[in-house]
This record gives sequence, C-alpha cells and structure tokens, in this order.
Amino acid sequence: MMRALLIDLSQSKRMAKFVTGSPASRRMSRRFVAGEELAEAVAAARASNQAGMTVSLDHLGENVTTEAEARRARDAYLENFDRIAAENLDANVSLKLTQLGLDLGDDFCHSLLESVVDRASSHGNFLRVDMEGSPCTQRTIQLIKRVRAKYDRVGAVIQAYLYRSEQDIKDLLAIGCRIRLCKGAYQEPASIAFPKKEDVDKNYVRLMQLLLPSGIYHGIATHDPRMIDATVDFAARQGIAKDQFEFQMLYGIRTDLQQQLVRDSFRVRVYIPYGTEWFPYFMRRLAERPANVLFFLRNLFRT
Repeated sequence: MMRALLIDLSQSKRMAKFVTGSPASRRMSRRFVAGEELAEAVAAARASNQAGMTVSLDHLGENVTTEAEARRARDAYLENFDRIAAENLDANVSLKLTQLGLDLGDDFCHSLLESVVDRASSHGNFLRVDMEGSPCTQRTIQLIKRVRAKYDRVGAVIQAYLYRSEQDIKDLLAIGCRIRLCKGAYQEPASIAFPKKEDVDKNYVRLMQLLLPSGIYHGIATHDPRMIDATVDFAARQGIAKDQFEFQMLYGIRTDLQQQLVRDSFRVRVYIPYGTEWFPYFMRRLAERPANVLFFLRNLFRT
C-alpha cells in the first residue's frame, strides 16, 4: 500500500514542486542522486572508477510535453558522451524515451534517439534505453529494434515482474541486443505483472539463466543478495567467466555489496543519476524501501 502511494506521488507535479523547493529534501536526495549538474555526476563517476567500478550516467527527466524539452534532453545526452570521452571515464549512458518525446510521437522520438546513439557510436561508447511503465513497454522495444537496424551500440532493459518479459528477452537476444535485467520499479496490475515478490524473484532467476549463456554481454541489475548469489552460482556451474557479464547497482544503495563484488573480481557498474528533475526517481527509490519514508518526513521541514 505504501509502495503504491509513493509511486503515485512520484507522478504528481504539485508534490514535486513542493518537495524540490525544500533545501532539506534536496540534501536528502543526494543519497540517491549525484547532484543537479553534470560536473557533480562526473566527479561521482570518477570516484566510482577509482573504486574499480564502471558507470552509467543518467540525466534525469521523463514525460516531457514539448519538442523543445525533448531536444534539450537530447542535447544533454550528446554532452554526456562528449564529456565522458574528454574526461576519459569508464562510463556509458542511460536514458528514458519519454524524456526524448515518446509521448509526442514515435517518429519524433526515434529521430532524437538515433542522434544520441550516433554520438555514442562515434565515441565507441554505448547507450542503454531504460524501461518505464507498462504503457511504454512495447513502443520502447520497437524503437530499440528500429535503431539497432542501423547501430548496434544500444541496449534494452527488461523488467522481471512482467509476464511478457521472457518472450521479450528471446526476441531481443535473437538480434544480439545487450540487456539489463531488473525487477521493475513501477506499480503494475496483476493482469500483466506478477503481484507476489516471490514470483518476481523466481522469474528474475529464470530470466537471468536465459541471459548469461547467450554469449552477449548483459547487466544483472539487483541489490538483492539472493539474486546475486543465484547469479554467481549459476555462472560458476555453467563455466561463465566473471568478465562475460556485470552486476549493476544504483548510486548510494548497498555500497557494501558493490565493494564486496569488486573484491571478488566481479564487474560492477554503478548507475549515477543527476539533474534537477530528480523527484520521480527519488520517490521510486523511497518506494523500494518504505522504511526510509519516516526519515524523509522528519527531515523535510528542516532547514
């Protein structure tokens, strides 16, 4: 119930304006968000690289309503790839298609997405297209396939809580697409998604076991020690080397696990978000761990 409420609130522009206007909430958001400027994300990326981890940068934003906003987001991502190259960072980039104007039309969004992937390719880098709520799932996969007909330096995200995900993975593997597997962070109806956590976990393991033997370099995105153990055990049984896949984890979450995996010689990529549009992302992180909500409320009105 609390999770559903927080996810609903993440879509409220009025709540976003109220929360982001509080100095205390902006400070608290730094637990999950590197900062509001690219320079702050670059500094966090450099620190992660020095700690033995790679990075995926994300300029936060979603559900833009004008073409001008979408083009500004496109320009920010072009700058991301240029800055990564200039700073010699071991990093790639993630983005959401609703930030590139998916709600304004598939052709318009495709043109912007293709220009970002073209820039990634020019630097020998890689773009990951994040998955959003289920109304976007089919269109997102279609646009990824469309861009991959010209460029191979673009990958997808698949959410284990959706019933359709096994077939989506098989379809994407057939075209050689790199995939990030996650559990899913949106509120979805039982008609299309597993309602019970134990079933999501079982499906996550089943999908991981489809990905790792494929010969394609995938990202296993989880902070759940049981999912990590299941991945490590399966890879060892199948003779899959540690450099044939990576674990992916969020900035500011379970840094102890991140560091332990690095010590155990696994590849770890940290997803580092930044930008002024941090409210929806921040609320989804609270929804994943509602125990943080009381701490947030206690500090919201402090200066």
